[in-house]
Amino acid sequence: MAFLNFNKSELVNLEYSLKREIIEANRRGAYCNTSIVTCNTRRYHGLLAVPVPQLGGGKFMLLSSVDESLLLDGKQFNLGIHCYGDTYEPRGHKYIIDFDAVPVPKLTYKVGGIVFTKTIMMAPDSDQVLIKYELLEAPSKVSLILKPFLAFRSVHSLTSQNSEAYTGYDEVESGVSFRMYQGFPDLNIQLSGKPVFKYQPYWYNGVTYSDEYRRGFDCREDLFVPGTFTLEVKPGEAVVLSASLDEVNPKQLKRKFADTLRKRGDVNSYHDLLVRNAELLKCEVGGRERINAGYSWLETGLLRETIIALPGLTLYANGDTAEFEKILDTLIADEQERLFHRTTQVESPLRLTDTIQQYIHFGADEKRVWKKYGETLKGIIESYAPGHRQEVAMHPNGLLWAQKDSTALSWMNAYVHGRPVTERAGYQVETNAFWYNALCFAIEMEGKYGPKSSEFVKKWTPVMELVKRNFQPTFWKPEWGYLADYVGNGPVDAAVRPNQLFAICLDYSPVDDEVKSEVVMTINDELLTKRGIRSLSPRNEAYKGVYEGSQIDRDLAYHQGCAFPALLAPYIDICFKMMGSTFYKKAEYLTEGFYQDVNKHGVGLFSELYDGDPPHEPHGAISCACSTSALLRIDYLMNKYKEEK
Repeated sequence: MAFLNFNKSELVNLEYSLKREIIEANRRGAYCNTSIVTCNTRRYHGLLAVPVPQLGGGKFMLLSSVDESLLLDGKQFNLGIHCYGDTYEPRGHKYIIDFDAVPVPKLTYKVGGIVFTKTIMMAPDSDQVLIKYELLEAPSKVSLILKPFLAFRSVHSLTSQNSEAYTGYDEVESGVSFRMYQGFPDLNIQLSGKPVFKYQPYWYNGVTYSDEYRRGFDCREDLFVPGTFTLEVKPGEAVVLSASLDEVNPKQLKRKFADTLRKRGDVNSYHDLLVRNAELLKCEVGGRERINAGYSWLETGLLRETIIALPGLTLYANGDTAEFEKILDTLIADEQERLFHRTTQVESPLRLTDTIQQYIHFGADEKRVWKKYGETLKGIIESYAPGHRQEVAMHPNGLLWAQKDSTALSWMNAYVHGRPVTERAGYQVETNAFWYNALCFAIEMEGKYGPKSSEFVKKWTPVMELVKRNFQPTFWKPEWGYLADYVGNGPVDAAVRPNQLFAICLDYSPVDDEVKSEVVMTINDELLTKRGIRSLSPRNEAYKGVYEGSQIDRDLAYHQGCAFPALLAPYIDICFKMMGSTFYKKAEYLTEGFYQDVNKHGVGLFSELYDGDPPHEPHGAISCACSTSALLRIDYLMNKYKEEK
């Protein structure tokens, strides 16, 4: 797609190009992440990060980068680029004339009479990054020199020169193998040609990550370079480098690269782009499939993020109901403690009902679904009965009260100096909306498909009626025209926040139609943007419209004004329900900006959040499961209502 292409003037401008990142990932949890000029600007950047179960299951950066040099007629041209303090060296980006992100990232270099390309791709079936180098034009054969920079550290930390590192190597076919520390896997670097490896061990000290520096984090590390690979390349010839945990057959590298690239297919529409992103965010290890909350630092298999993103990344992406259930089954098996006993995400277990309801609306047989998941949903409800959870209690009025000192018990969970920015202790509007929806759905399904005299129905119907009777009087303030965000021990919080959205958009709403209309109008007036729903109204004195500065500055802004694409899906859903197909043009207007932004931040990706203030610049994780899922759901809804026009 043309908008995922960058020209020379954009690429050589580091202020522009370093802000734009690429991600390659596979279904095993391994990834490659760097800027479009392959200069790493974050600790999370590198060519090969892999999960290492024997080291606790987190991801570890093995190969930070590979510097390429071209030697022609005694002249050496260095194509790499690193930051050292305020200096970039070598400045290989000046030779880049073109970058294309699809089907995989490809850079084109021109130096003198040489035209040279580098294409980066993750193997789908192994912890392996493949880099194809192709000499398109040259006056004669060229020597290609490759210099690997090794890290062997957690993606969340930085490393420094030390005496414990094993700096030796083992020979493998057409390459060498490294293991710098005990417990790590081998890193096998092999080439499809016949390289000569020259062992020249050296630590490159003070490699600086500009994004970390800008945020006030530790930003410098030392990377180990064991030596160089050199091989001759003729015009029209290609070489493939493999960096992998497994030793591979180098004679098959070119074929593997070509076959993998062919299976990727092309991206010809925004829907294609969304589906590709959905695939990027799912991984499967040992037959257990999970969702990655976002690249490159968010975790895999998180409760809330999986529950929210699951329908979009499966049902609305490609209609894969089997995959939906497979991921859901894994989540339920993994999250018994949080689902049924205790969690600081007090509303997350209740959100599962909404996920199941979306599955049924998509076409699943509700009787079969209830038979499979009914006990789980009923068990979640039972866990909110008095005396079961310490962090949340059901009061005599049927509502849930969430409180734990100095703890954020909702999705608004940013902290500064150990204190939550938005603690929200008390009756939270969204938690009680999800509570009511879960009660109504379970009681209805159990009434249809459970025993004729269900004890569950008898026990929980009076509670459901209490919630219905008390929800609106507790949260609705007619003089305000919106629902209170939470009601605690002190004065009722008057902040206009998006959490009230869930009181009107779920299948079972505890408020009347007039309240729904006024809530939508308030959201339209104070929270709605072209990049999602703001987390706080600009009229509030605590509002922060730009997500920038130090970690503290950004944590203060995270839920105090940032706009979240994930909130746009339920908003558009309720608007379609209220207005029908007449809302289609507005939905189109509210989503087109995301596609205009795919050449920013993460190239071809959908960001976690945006500034609340125009021009709504993207921030956070460059590829976010909840954002991608929301846009897939909106795309599905728009197609549905377009057909009804």
